[in-house]
Amino acid sequence: MFDSLLVANRGEIARRVIRTANRLGLRTIAVHSDVDADLPFVAEASQAVLLGPADVAASYRSADAVLKAALASGAAAIHPGYGFLSENAAFARAVTDAGLIWVGPSPAAILAMGDKIAARNAMQAAGVPVAPGTPDPLGDAVTAAAAAAEIGYPVMIKASAGGGGMGMAVVETPDRLAAEYEKVTAFAGRLFGDPAVFVERYFPRVRHVEVQILGLADGRVLALGERDCSVQRRNQKVAEETPSPAVDAGLRERMLAAARLAGEAVGYVGAGTVEFLLTDESGGSGSQFFFLEMNTRLQVEHPITEMVLGIDLVEAQLRVAAGEDPGFDEAALRPRGHAIEFRVNAEDPVRFLPGPGHITQWVEPAGDGVRVDAGYRAGNTVTPSYDSLMAKLVVHGDDRDDALARARSAVAGFTVTGPKSNLAFHAELLDNPEFVSGRYDTGLIGRMRAKK
Repeated sequence: MFDSLLVANRGEIARRVIRTANRLGLRTIAVHSDVDADLPFVAEASQAVLLGPADVAASYRSADAVLKAALASGAAAIHPGYGFLSENAAFARAVTDAGLIWVGPSPAAILAMGDKIAARNAMQAAGVPVAPGTPDPLGDAVTAAAAAAEIGYPVMIKASAGGGGMGMAVVETPDRLAAEYEKVTAFAGRLFGDPAVFVERYFPRVRHVEVQILGLADGRVLALGERDCSVQRRNQKVAEETPSPAVDAGLRERMLAAARLAGEAVGYVGAGTVEFLLTDESGGSGSQFFFLEMNTRLQVEHPITEMVLGIDLVEAQLRVAAGEDPGFDEAALRPRGHAIEFRVNAEDPVRFLPGPGHITQWVEPAGDGVRVDAGYRAGNTVTPSYDSLMAKLVVHGDDRDDALARARSAVAGFTVTGPKSNLAFHAELLDNPEFVSGRYDTGLIGRMRAKK
């Protein structure tokens, strides 16, 4: 194992990575913007380096600034967390070229999965199920219309360089295609610097189910179970659970096998996630699933996998990056119980609009089966400069009913005063008959809000 680690991120994920690295006896280096100087992750690291102002281009997304901090601090390795530079192949290459260890997959794997068209084609070639769609970028609206007619409406126009729910539009009828094509290509060009798009079949009622993979130093790829991420607002996840209520043993075996194929196809090393759309919300072995994308990094919702398997995925990442075994016996892994994660965001609980502010009170729930990964504490300020995620509330129970009961108690015991929070939404979700039954899909929040 290397002796020092720079965490190129902020908030709860930086704090969570630093916690494991500290436990392993590594010297930890936090990097931060000026507005984040008093956050817990900075105080809990062995050393802290100021990157620059709040603007992400001058701080957390500045590859030059982060690499300079790593070299100046004598860091042996860099963990990128998620977001920011975590899926930037050029940065990963710069890290290794500088003689440092990159805690993540190879730049080649990041590139292969970063282009959605190339990723889709690679997965299809590897035998991973993909939805009907176009294998090449669409040059104009006329070509897109012809492709959509062949695939069959409704369709979704997707930016090849997109991700995280951005750069896409649903088209229900042919008369809307040209306008939506122009919108998505223009948006993709502005945000991603690449206007290329493709068309894929759109399924109105789906579940979003992903598989955690871990590529080992010896070349094997493990599939560590699935997570259901179907509770979403504006294509952004809000709550996740494992195991998925919609996945039985037969379907799970098929999905995990497909995820392993996906990882093997790109020589994946480290922690990653293969995301699928499940087209029959009732679940069962006969349900169809299709490749959506691969996230070549640690996911926000990784703690629920840790809770049911009793492992530390960050430790596994660090050990694999050092060329070691993952720190657990994969043959002995057996999932136990049920875990649910709730993202506690600084946003109003009805329209989900950002509501930053100074935190005057912060009280976390505690008890058996309750875990909080927090990026803030009382006295900190949630600024509008970054994502609204303040903390992740994770509960674990003997079964789903037990986890739901613990979740209700934990949500009621979590107090955040100052900024807005979506804790009231989570309480509402936990009383929603559709969610409680386990028979829900990605349209759940839309239906909840339509009733208000």
